[in-house]
Amino acid sequence: MIEVENLYKEFTLTAKQKKELNTRESKAIAVDGISFTCQPGRIFSLLGPNGAGKTTTMRMLSTIYRPTSGGIKIGGVDAIASPQEARKKIGFLTGSTGLYARLTPNEVIDYFGKLYEVPSAQLRERKQYLFELLNMTDFIHKRIGKLSTGMKQKVSICRTMIHDPEVVVFDEPTSGLDVITSAGIIQLIRNCKTQGKTVIFSSHIMSEVDLLCDDLAIIHKGKLLHSGTMEEFRENMQEDSLTGEFIRIVNQG
Repeated sequence: MIEVENLYKEFTLTAKQKKELNTRESKAIAVDGISFTCQPGRIFSLLGPNGAGKTTTMRMLSTIYRPTSGGIKIGGVDAIASPQEARKKIGFLTGSTGLYARLTPNEVIDYFGKLYEVPSAQLRERKQYLFELLNMTDFIHKRIGKLSTGMKQKVSICRTMIHDPEVVVFDEPTSGLDVITSAGIIQLIRNCKTQGKTVIFSSHIMSEVDLLCDDLAIIHKGKLLHSGTMEEFRENMQEDSLTGEFIRIVNQG
């Protein structure tokens, strides 16, 4: 489970950032007092336009950023007071995560498996499961620097999931990927739900949201505009499509 209470994050702006943003303010509010809960065995989608605060929120959930104020619990662990303990429960995927170009996918996954202290027998089983699910077997012994964008994303996903985390955070997991690669990732997300994991993901692709989502929240300019079940969202829609309703809520906000 993920429990977020009155989460707030502000950043100090550099002189260059002030000039780019055309502001004299020394602080920028990225996330402004949001609260929501993600339940095990359900898929929670965090939606919002670019710059809404989605990635900042997910990085706070994953303990990369420390909130200015507010509370986060990951699987019952206070992620602010005990970030190291919370990380053991989390798998976090973001498009900006780097990989070691000179290593092979097999070597990278072995490294992270050992980093998470996954027992050898379990590590072998997890690797086999993930390599087959993501169709990675043809390139697991090739150097990562020689792989395509889609192949690298599969390695990142495998690294995210190798320790079998109970909470999984996907930030734009299919961004820029081909249809076949995206389908494998969508299947992985569905499997996480079946296994009773807590899943939160962000996406700009409404067809993915429609396909996967049980609960959703919409964030804009750091504020939470909507939070509830997908069923409730559909029942209360005033537009003919999910995209249209999303745009309506953001414009109203």
